[in-house]
Amino acid sequence: MADRRKLPDNYPEFLRQLKARIQARQTRAILAVNQELITLYWEIGQQIVERQEKAGWGDAVITQLERDLKKEMPDLEGFSRRNLYRMRLLYLTYRKQGEFVPQLVAQIPWGHNIVLMEKVKDPAEREWYARQSLEQGWSRNILVHQIDSNLYARQVSQIKSHNFKQVLPSPQSELIEHALKDPYVFDFLTLQQGAKERDLQNGLLDKIRDFLVELGNGFAFMGSEYPLRVSDQDFYLDLLFYHYRLRCLVVIDLKIGEFKPEDAGKMNFYLSALDQEVKHPDDRPSVGIILCKSKDKLIADYALRDLNKAIGVSTYQLQELPLELRSELPTIEQLQEVLETVEEPSESD
Repeated sequence: MADRRKLPDNYPEFLRQLKARIQARQTRAILAVNQELITLYWEIGQQIVERQEKAGWGDAVITQLERDLKKEMPDLEGFSRRNLYRMRLLYLTYRKQGEFVPQLVAQIPWGHNIVLMEKVKDPAEREWYARQSLEQGWSRNILVHQIDSNLYARQVSQIKSHNFKQVLPSPQSELIEHALKDPYVFDFLTLQQGAKERDLQNGLLDKIRDFLVELGNGFAFMGSEYPLRVSDQDFYLDLLFYHYRLRCLVVIDLKIGEFKPEDAGKMNFYLSALDQEVKHPDDRPSVGIILCKSKDKLIADYALRDLNKAIGVSTYQLQELPLELRSELPTIEQLQEVLETVEEPSESD
């Protein structure tokens, strides 16, 4: 084994660069294999469609093709009857774009393409999800979740309330607007009637991994009830994050009810203090997101109009318990009564 004490001083940097180069080459190799596979599937789909349209071939040909390929090439995988139909669908879905194989389509895995073709019918929406999958590194399961939660409509929504364009330079304002959703969907969280803001906060912290997925790529959790001291008074931020892509701190203020104009003023104060007391000089101005159960868009827009800090107001949706189940759940008082009637076991038990 080599004596690490005899290694040159710049060896660690050499090792880091070598690892980065190997990983980059591996990524390129994976992408190249995927692009070849998608290209092959495109060509097969094209051949099937053209013969069906020009020569009148029926669907029975696809069934026979599956059998013959299994017979002639028994070790070949990925050419089931179902997958052959998907290859046909691949060509039919994108052939009007005028490219041999759309570049974006060739860069994402086949499983992602299947999800997009089968679950998203609008071409613009499909392209948006494909681009997000590539940029955000979504797995297939996350892609399915984002589609099922209607992320496209929530993130490209025209009902967003924010003042980003008024207080931030471009392109930062566009980047932050893109990161904001309305509504946020907390389908992993259930709150009982009468819950307080602290209950909402604790629920999100208990499910912090799910919460980070819903927030989107780039958020790093810094803490809850984050202390902020101004003069001789203490203030506490509900949730504080750092967005490493936007290079800024992000404060989330939770509201269990409807948005009120004074909520915006309080957030503006938080951001001013945060930029002065906590923000690193190299960071961009901090951003605030007020998450509330409901909002009146006009009231929210007026409340944000003349503020000088970047603030967005969004709503959230929780997983609701069916009414018939709510009545069957015991109250806290009932549970306490049951617990008080339970005798502690004796040492002989």
